[in-house]
Amino acid sequence: MKIHRIETGKVRIRRNQVTKADGITPKMLKVLFDKNWSDWLPIYAWAIEHPEGVIVVDTGETHKTGNKGYFPRWHPYYLLAAEFDVRPEDEIGPQLRKIGIDPDRDVRKVVLTHLHTDHAGGLRHFPNSEIIIEKNEFEAASGFTGVLAGYLPHRWPGWLKPNLITLPDAPYHGFPQSLPLTSDGKVMIVGTPGHVAHHISVIVEMEGVYYFLAGDTSYTEENLLKLQPDGVGNSQSTGTLKTILSFAEANPTVYLPSHDPRAPARMENKAVVPVYREAIPS
Repeated sequence: MKIHRIETGKVRIRRNQVTKADGITPKMLKVLFDKNWSDWLPIYAWAIEHPEGVIVVDTGETHKTGNKGYFPRWHPYYLLAAEFDVRPEDEIGPQLRKIGIDPDRDVRKVVLTHLHTDHAGGLRHFPNSEIIIEKNEFEAASGFTGVLAGYLPHRWPGWLKPNLITLPDAPYHGFPQSLPLTSDGKVMIVGTPGHVAHHISVIVEMEGVYYFLAGDTSYTEENLLKLQPDGVGNSQSTGTLKTILSFAEANPTVYLPSHDPRAPARMENKAVVPVYREAIPS
């Protein structure tokens, strides 16, 4: 097996979105009226080369975010709290072809951790793949209510007919819900609610190391270690971060959120979450 990291452009958001701010002001108002921007953050997607076929986790963003009118002009989040820098060559399709993976022919499955635009913007590159989306997340993101919540369902491909899944109550290393993506159980979906109510993540076990493709469970490993939720998630966030940390204590885990600038170095050096407690031989 092999995991490819694919940077599909950059995004910057308000700092109060990266890390939850204290106070009683509603969370979205804290984000919208924060005067401070984050640095430009990468938008990562992932491609797993497995004997059963290539599995893509998230599809990154589209360069069309730079087109006038792509975002709803009336939506306060896109007016005030997010900026994108994506070129056509940054999209996941061209980048996969550069490394010898044909999106039309080679990608068997695409898993979306959730449906925010920077994770689903590249869907158009995978018309022949099985698109796997959590059922409740798909329903929450659909229609005008989805647009109000910040999703862009009107930008999804017209051919989209996803495989809508509900994770079974099947414990996996402390995660109460899980689903194998491969017959060998080396690629697993686990439930990681918080950033959105039905967020999922993918864990890849490879050569004794667990690569945690985390989506937006947190924006950085630092926030994971400090148990600091992001500024737009719900009350489940802290519990999910605790579960991830417990997993990382028991298993050598390389934590790879979608927007952490330090993820490449951790991936290349197999740098595990520093809470890992290696078993002492008896």
